[in-house]
Amino acid sequence: MRQRKWLLMTVGGLFMFFGKANAADLKVGDPAPDFTAPASDGSQVHLKDKIGSTPIVLYFYPKDDTPGCTKEACGLRDNFTAFRKLNATVYGISYDTVDSHREFIKKYNLPFLLLSDQDKKIAELYGAKGSLFAKRMTFVVDKTGKIAWLNPSVNPSTHSKELEEVLSKLQ
Repeated sequence: MRQRKWLLMTVGGLFMFFGKANAADLKVGDPAPDFTAPASDGSQVHLKDKIGSTPIVLYFYPKDDTPGCTKEACGLRDNFTAFRKLNATVYGISYDTVDSHREFIKKYNLPFLLLSDQDKKIAELYGAKGSLFAKRMTFVVDKTGKIAWLNPSVNPSTHSKELEEVLSKLQ
């Protein structure tokens, strides 16, 4: 009995600590929730203004310069030529500051913008909100502003190739 209670409390605590992915709230075909966020280049990215010309990749990740997040970002960097050929725009989103994003980009020579979601509102809109860190999730928004694809449990090692396949089908 004690072990079961301990297990339930531990699992519950982990969900409270890391949050629970709510991607089921957004489905393929739903309009992508609009947001404005500070970007690593000093600009403000307003999603509504970016919709129409290219598919948009919104990838949520927990923290700059941590092992899984670095693997994921560098995989996207290494395959970025393919994303350009597919006319895709890529944005990484985490709770980190713009300054932290700039350092991460500089250290790993990342060719895409990172958006700061310090108030966790974008992550909440997309079901990627966790208490301390954003959940690792990815959304592809098509040229009409609708969710074309989502992955609520991204594998950092295969993420880039998976996105390339998804984006090639949107052409």
